[in-house]
Amino acid sequence: MASMEENFPRGGIQKKPAEGKTPKPKLERDNLFDVCCLYIHSLLFFPLSQVLSEGMLLLGCIKEVSDYELAISLPNGLSGFVPVTQISDAYSKLLTKQVAQGELLEELNSLPDMYSPGTLVRCIVTSIEKSADGRRSVKLSIDPKKVNKGLSSTALAAGMLLSGSVLSVEDHGYLIDIGVTGTHAFLPHQKAKNYIKAVKKGPDLKIGQNLNCLIVEVKNEGRVVCLSIDRSEVAASVASERQNWALSNLLPGLVVKARVQKVAPLGMKLTFLSYFTGIVDFMHMDPEKSMSYSPDQVVKACVLSVHPTSRAVRLTLRPPFLHPGGAPRQLPGQRMGAVLEEATVKAFYKQFGAVFELDDGTLAFARLKHLSKTRKSFKPGAFKEGCKHKCRIIDYSLMDEMCIVSLKHQIIEARFLQYQDIHTGDVVQGKVLSLKPIGMQVKVADGIRGLVPSLHLSDVILKQPEKKYNIGDEVKCRVLECNPGGKKLILTLKKSLVQSKLPVLSSYEDAKPGLITHGFVVCAREFGCIVKFYNDVKGLVPKNELGSDPISCPDKVFYEGQVLKVMVLKCEPQQERLLLSFRLSSKPGPEDKWKCTPKEKQEVKYQIVDVKILKKKDNGLEVSILEDEDNVVAWIPMLHLSDFVATSKLLWHCLQEGDVLPRVMYLSDKGEHIILSRKSAVISAVQEEQVVRSFSEIQPDILLTGYVRNVMPFGVFVEFPFGVTGLAPKVSMSDKFVTDTKDHFVVGQTVIAKVMSTDEEKQRVLLNLKVSECSSGDSAAESFALLNQYFKELKEIRDLLRRGKRLILHCRQDIISLFSFVDKNIAPGEKRKAIVLHVDALTSEVYVSLREELLKQRPKRVKNSQHSAVVQHITEHFAIVSLLETGQLAAVPIACHFNDTFRFDSEKLGVGQTISITLKAVKENDHGVLPAVQGPAKKNVFVRVRNESETALEEMLPAVKHSLSLGDVVTGTVKSVKPTHVTVAIDDKLTGSIHASRILDEVPLGSFPTSTLKAGQKVTARVIGGRDVNTHRWGDLYMYNVLKNWLEVEVGPDIRGRVPHLLLSLNTKVLKHPEKSFKNGQAISATVTGTDATETNLCLSLTGIQSLEQDTISVGMITKVTLHIGLTIALPGGKTGKVSIFHLSDTYTEDPLGKFKVGKIVRCYILSNENGKIQLSLRQSRYVNSKVEDIEIVSIKDVKKGQLVRGYVKSVTPSGVFFGVNRREKHIELSLLPEDTGMPSVLPESLGLPQYGAEEEKKEPDDEEKREEPKLKTKRRRGNSESGQVWCLPFLSPPILLFQLKKQTKKEKELEKQKKEKELCRVEAALMDPSRQPQSADDFDRLVLGSPNSSILWLQYMAFHLQATEVEKARAVAERALKTISFREEQEKLNVWVALLNLENMYGTEETLMKVFERAVQYNEPLKVFQHLCDIYATSEKYKQAEELYHTMLKRFRQDKSVWLKYASFLLKQGQTEATHRLLERALKALSTKEHLDVISRFAQLEFHSGDTEHAKALFESTLSSYPKRTDIWSIYMDIMIKHGSQKEVRDIFERVIHLSLAPKKMKFFFKRYLDYEKKFGTAESVLGVKRAALEYVETKSSLADT
Repeated sequence: MASMEENFPRGGIQKKPAEGKTPKPKLERDNLFDVCCLYIHSLLFFPLSQVLSEGMLLLGCIKEVSDYELAISLPNGLSGFVPVTQISDAYSKLLTKQVAQGELLEELNSLPDMYSPGTLVRCIVTSIEKSADGRRSVKLSIDPKKVNKGLSSTALAAGMLLSGSVLSVEDHGYLIDIGVTGTHAFLPHQKAKNYIKAVKKGPDLKIGQNLNCLIVEVKNEGRVVCLSIDRSEVAASVASERQNWALSNLLPGLVVKARVQKVAPLGMKLTFLSYFTGIVDFMHMDPEKSMSYSPDQVVKACVLSVHPTSRAVRLTLRPPFLHPGGAPRQLPGQRMGAVLEEATVKAFYKQFGAVFELDDGTLAFARLKHLSKTRKSFKPGAFKEGCKHKCRIIDYSLMDEMCIVSLKHQIIEARFLQYQDIHTGDVVQGKVLSLKPIGMQVKVADGIRGLVPSLHLSDVILKQPEKKYNIGDEVKCRVLECNPGGKKLILTLKKSLVQSKLPVLSSYEDAKPGLITHGFVVCAREFGCIVKFYNDVKGLVPKNELGSDPISCPDKVFYEGQVLKVMVLKCEPQQERLLLSFRLSSKPGPEDKWKCTPKEKQEVKYQIVDVKILKKKDNGLEVSILEDEDNVVAWIPMLHLSDFVATSKLLWHCLQEGDVLPRVMYLSDKGEHIILSRKSAVISAVQEEQVVRSFSEIQPDILLTGYVRNVMPFGVFVEFPFGVTGLAPKVSMSDKFVTDTKDHFVVGQTVIAKVMSTDEEKQRVLLNLKVSECSSGDSAAESFALLNQYFKELKEIRDLLRRGKRLILHCRQDIISLFSFVDKNIAPGEKRKAIVLHVDALTSEVYVSLREELLKQRPKRVKNSQHSAVVQHITEHFAIVSLLETGQLAAVPIACHFNDTFRFDSEKLGVGQTISITLKAVKENDHGVLPAVQGPAKKNVFVRVRNESETALEEMLPAVKHSLSLGDVVTGTVKSVKPTHVTVAIDDKLTGSIHASRILDEVPLGSFPTSTLKAGQKVTARVIGGRDVNTHRWGDLYMYNVLKNWLEVEVGPDIRGRVPHLLLSLNTKVLKHPEKSFKNGQAISATVTGTDATETNLCLSLTGIQSLEQDTISVGMITKVTLHIGLTIALPGGKTGKVSIFHLSDTYTEDPLGKFKVGKIVRCYILSNENGKIQLSLRQSRYVNSKVEDIEIVSIKDVKKGQLVRGYVKSVTPSGVFFGVNRREKHIELSLLPEDTGMPSVLPESLGLPQYGAEEEKKEPDDEEKREEPKLKTKRRRGNSESGQVWCLPFLSPPILLFQLKKQTKKEKELEKQKKEKELCRVEAALMDPSRQPQSADDFDRLVLGSPNSSILWLQYMAFHLQATEVEKARAVAERALKTISFREEQEKLNVWVALLNLENMYGTEETLMKVFERAVQYNEPLKVFQHLCDIYATSEKYKQAEELYHTMLKRFRQDKSVWLKYASFLLKQGQTEATHRLLERALKALSTKEHLDVISRFAQLEFHSGDTEHAKALFESTLSSYPKRTDIWSIYMDIMIKHGSQKEVRDIFERVIHLSLAPKKMKFFFKRYLDYEKKFGTAESVLGVKRAALEYVETKSSLADT
């Protein structure tokens, strides 16, 4: 090694790469041979990877080219890299120069411009570094100085082939650096022409380009060499003995003739150039002839590598290398990463690996470590010749022309192998490698790394990402951008992007208008937001598209990195321009929010539909909506099939594809599918409007029906229809203690929640699910309703089951053993009579009992009677009990409320337990059991604050045993009278209740039946039933519910009804305030119209059954007001109708919709009712005979020529103004001429419209009167389909022709359009011109918007108005400027104030000027404002005012010398020298003594310029006599005298100065000035005189110093 160090010193400073970027070391892929040596007889083989060392010469092939390095493929599957600094000396110098200058050099070309993959290059190993994981990084150089270092100028001979690099471009060719000292190499243009054409890298060779050069001629003992790079000449060159090659200078890439010496299976030994030996390994034999080599055979070979110390030479026999300048075969792009099912083993080399033959006949190599998962699991027996294996191509070695394959299972299954496999939008798993300020580095797979920019670490900006992510964490990311060429991979961790199901927008071509996708905000400014998508696609959301409400400061509403849904409005892919909107659809309001299909923006009010099942999936049903013509596909989640979780599963099992499922409701259309629900509680809540449609409607304490969305350890998330979600925290979940939330609620369960509180900012709702808060208090009624609903759903399932499904009867052992005391000797196979207790259809099990008393039932039933019963069987939702007296079976609900889901073990019912129940029906239901509820033994656990109607409960005494039976007549005393019932005391212990409907036989309408009885009065009554007080149903007879908009009525104690708001009366006054007309307890007469959705209430009407036929009158409530179109009105019976703008009133007004508000009750006349669309009129003349100002025009017959009509302008087009006066489509010509209407002209003269000629006037309007315009329909479609009869108004007042009557042809329209387009382009181009001067107020407005703080623009704007003598506008501009300019820009503001003072001085009065002046003094530095006003006065020659102002200033700013000097200057300009002298005296008295000197000198200077020079000289002389050492005053005096005095005076002053005793430094300054003066104005003698004086001064100084 010492000798090596001697011969090839490694010293020297390495040059740094360009732009300060250090090239990253390329990880060398893998060693081809890992261990061991290989013997062929006595020949010692080393794998190349083991013998690789610094200084080794190799032939390599360029694999990839980047800006900073070349990736090189080396023999035996190795790889290395050439940094940008190792190309050549000339290239490195250019790089250094570029870095030093900091700007791009023209002569410096990037590596991709000079090198292409596939080119063979000679390289030398400069260093080998090992990384921590054992991988090697091989650093190479292609610098000719290093590669050809073994050559000397004397060794060069014609015919030699070597590497060269372009040094410079000359007139007749190129200077080439061949790395041999003392040799100049030249390449003529003629010899390079052919190569340049073939390479296609530009017209010239570039500095630093590496070439394969052939020496054509050697002159002057090798000092001058002539080269050729002609492809044919290079290809034909073969190294021979004549070329003096020696082991010390042998180069890779040389083609030689060689003789085979020894052959072995793994390689062979060759001799070449007479006395050299080399080896060929098994990978570099010619695959065609590998079996046919024999000793002494002559072959052509190419030198692959030369070892620096052992000088061992390796050669290749592969054909592409046998012609210099050739290139190895490339692998087709699609083969990379391909998985091959069958690859045949061609040969197996024990220590290295195996060679396979692939399906296309090519060879591939697998390294030993890639043949099995681990060393231990490797079985050599599986790799005999001919064995087949599954493998994957993981790399391609260009120098071996072989694919590198792997048999490892995880590599074959790997999703990503290289950057090319990753596509934009892919969701990938990765591992955190490092966290840096720029972002997070993530390892996606071996050799694939990605960057998550800091903006993308989370949905919100993370200030301390290290707290959320740790190195080694597994993360799920999405690919934002992938550039395989630059090995650049950008990822995002934003959850909303990773989980987004919306389409990926990765190119401008994909951005079709209407596309909705997720994007992230990269910039929010006042003009809008810039939103970015995948692959750096970005677009603009203009300010007006940011939301439904205008947003003034988008930067405050949106933040960088925010993920939002956007809709594409417009895209221009060529210009890469994209216009977006945050308003996701053209929804006019919240009612249209729920659409069936994106195609039709129809209004879906959570309607009920029937569906057909298309497909059954584990978690739900895929269905098609039958009522929709398009057969829209929707989704019903399994848990939404029923209110009960168990029933949902059962129903799912029973349903089959093709079944029709009735009564399903739209729930939401978020995501891919429309979601439907069959939960009856949710459906009835929506139908009864007990829902909230948006967050803003939520009020505390309201009860809402919803379903459990998610169960978390901290609480339960509940979702309601219309997408509102709330959280019930753990403490508010149950009346019982909650240990585990999962014990109480399951996902999909129906619940009733009470709103506790809302948070507007965070849009959060907190809920309460406690039964005590959410129930009505009547637990018996609620639990009975639940039981009924459950049995109703079971009946539906039973109907489905009847379609041929059979049940298997399991005689359950435990049931028999439970009742074994009845008959202990039941033998297997014995037949017994049993009673069925319960059939579980889900598990196909039947529960039976053998008890004797159940088999002998004695029916005797009384509704509402109480019984004792024994629990026989318990299911999830109810218990089967048997009545003790009769042995009948009854069903008792277990839960008393939807939220009542949890029981402690002590509370649970047990089989055999005796309980008290109350029967609720006399007949058995479809399931053969009597519905019942648990009776008095069950304590009522709910306590809540009761309202007045419930106080009846408190007045009732606890139920006691009594002997009364139905039909008995009793006498009692009235205890209390309530609007709905009367409480009667029968005896000491018994209390009864008489309902309002049971007091009088005939009730007069409007009377109050309970008011006929008084407290203490004796009454006789008949017993008609009994009930437990705790289950007494509370409620008023009449209770107007404001929230729900209906009237609640009781027909009897158990029958309730509801009267919708609009069916209360036909009188609008009554409807406006129904609470005034309807009081609690009042008797009314109503018509039954049906039952409601839950079938628990009657639907009633007080106005009879409404027909809504044509020409009838009805009442309605306004639900929507649409500008320029009309109203939408809710009618009785749930119908809606529309009112056109023409039918709002009998008179046409400026603001027709102004008096109509949402919620207003109106009377309306039904014009038509076709296909469910109802058209209404609010014109009073329709239902009251009255005088009408604007008569209703129904058809064209109602119009006569000359008649005056009024209407609303519909549109303005070139052919006229279109008016609407009604809805029919006829076209009538109108006139607005003053002489026709008798009114002043509508359009002002100043419009400057063209006049019409005489021929226009002759046109008769009659021919147009009946003609219907064909284009009319298209125009009308732009508005609502309600638009009225459209009439055209062709011309206006005589001097103005507003619109042409002549119909234009298509060509004319086209020309006009083009003309407009050109004009628009011209205007736009003019506006874009930066040199263009503003010519209008708009231009100035645009400019000042761009630079609001520039006073010069504002002043130009003012001047623009003043040129047009618009003083008022100029004042307004100044005021605008003062408000607009930032308070920090004091000087800019002052400029505007000064301009305003100037304006008032020129165009205003003294008074306005003083007002502005006073304001200016307040807002600016007063002194500056005073000085500016003085200047204004002086320039406008208002000397008197200026004098007065100066006097004010001298009083106010007496300590400021600038005021005295400014006044002095003013006086001197007026010629008042005497006054100036007096002013100086005053100034010296007022100012401090330290200021005196300066003031005197300044006064003197002023007098020199514009006053008395003699007085000025006197001032200077007196000052200098007092202060002779003040060199500054001497200097001023000299300067002024040189300008104004004679030469003699000046010389006198200089002579005086140079004889002063001042410091040498100051004296030197004065001598120099004197000398300069004499040189300029004096003679040679006078110059010498000054020099002599200076010399004398120096001598005197030095003599003084000596003494």
